[in-house]
Amino acid sequence: MLRQRILSALVMAPIAIAAVWFGSWAFAALAALAGGLLAWEWARLCRGYFGVAGVLLAVMAVLVAVLGRSHPFDALAVIAVALFAVPLADRTKGRMRIWMIAGVLYIGFPCLALVWLREQGRETLFWLLFLVWATDIGAYAAGRAIGGPKLLPRVSPKKTWAGLFGGMLSAALVGAVTGLGVGDSPVVLAGLSGGLAIVAQAGDLAESWVKRRFGVKDSSAIIPGHGGVLDRLDGLLTTAPVVAVICLTFGGGLPLWR
Repeated sequence: MLRQRILSALVMAPIAIAAVWFGSWAFAALAALAGGLLAWEWARLCRGYFGVAGVLLAVMAVLVAVLGRSHPFDALAVIAVALFAVPLADRTKGRMRIWMIAGVLYIGFPCLALVWLREQGRETLFWLLFLVWATDIGAYAAGRAIGGPKLLPRVSPKKTWAGLFGGMLSAALVGAVTGLGVGDSPVVLAGLSGGLAIVAQAGDLAESWVKRRFGVKDSSAIIPGHGGVLDRLDGLLTTAPVVAVICLTFGGGLPLWR
């Protein structure tokens, strides 16, 4: 399993890095593909089948990824329409409507945030990607090496407090190195990165809770050793909107303060 995870990561990471580097339609295309797969997994996870609602969710994700580059308000309008259209499709009723509304928000806003962040410059998105990856690696390594008390055993039995702090430390190191690389605010960026590691791990726990709620181990088996796209991107889905709000608040680009 670990070997499969490493091999899959060695394939996926260069693709993601190249898409971020080249930006423009290369990154928008990757975001659209990921968004479509996320929609497919979410619909199957919550409903057991794809159906019209799943198709509409996927169409929303693709449109948001495409429009988010230069027409972010149009992308927001697409999300708003999807909030009504998706839960009403297939005669979805009761609590399932709430789950499909959650899917629109859970997929739509991160897709828009990621595409918008890339338009602010590749440095911001590289920082975000590396801190999320560092969080995953640090949490896994610390959890395996140290063990100790469980974080939320009813939600995710394998996650520990040691893993939480290991992920925070790894992310903080990425932030400090990024700050030194751009020549400003390594301490601030390290602290912010450590805080975002908590957001990333909260996303991981939230996805684990949803899977447990529906009695599913993985969101799919599309990525060998990792499960599904939701399993791989859960931390990024929660951190991207937060970083986008920070960048909007402070004028775009890396959230550095002089």
